[in-house]
Amino acid sequence: MFYRPADGHGLPHNPFNAIVTPRPIGWISTRGADGSENLAPYSFFNAVAYVPPQVMFASTSAKEDRGDTKDSVANIRETGVFCVNVVEYAMRDAMNRTSGPWPKETDEFALAGIDRVDCETIPCSRVAGAPASLECRLTQIVRLEGEANFAVFGEVTGIHMRDDCLKDGEFDVLSFNPLTRMGYRDYAVIREKFSLKRPGE
Repeated sequence: MFYRPADGHGLPHNPFNAIVTPRPIGWISTRGADGSENLAPYSFFNAVAYVPPQVMFASTSAKEDRGDTKDSVANIRETGVFCVNVVEYAMRDAMNRTSGPWPKETDEFALAGIDRVDCETIPCSRVAGAPASLECRLTQIVRLEGEANFAVFGEVTGIHMRDDCLKDGEFDVLSFNPLTRMGYRDYAVIREKFSLKRPGE
């Protein structure tokens, strides 16, 4: 099968998200200029550079009470900071609860019963007990083609790792089983890994 996205795919559901998988989930916590807090998962998320460490996530829809975007991007525009929390399998239901199109004033930490703790390098909360959290300062917001599409880039200024996730000096993903996003309503969990040597190593 071949199709041009501009012409449509003719399938019951858009296959694009199912093709680009699995995708890590960035559980983004933000704080607005008024002190209100937001927590929402984004599967258009990844690390993009080593030195200095940088990450990005993309927001692809808007809410009526936020104009051209959603709460996360709106808060980051106001304060210039955000935190990326890693999602473990055990937190899948809480993460899913925070994904709803809740009103601007909704505190998703409270809504989903998630404990929070202050970040160290930025004025923002993070998910207490997350396997890892990346504190970030905004470097740029890039408007992408299409309506309400924004890519947010940030430099990582602080990194938290849960003690039980460190094994023999390495961050062990199998100790908490990362949740990943597939297509449609599907998710996957990482429960095994293997290593490959690069040519010349």
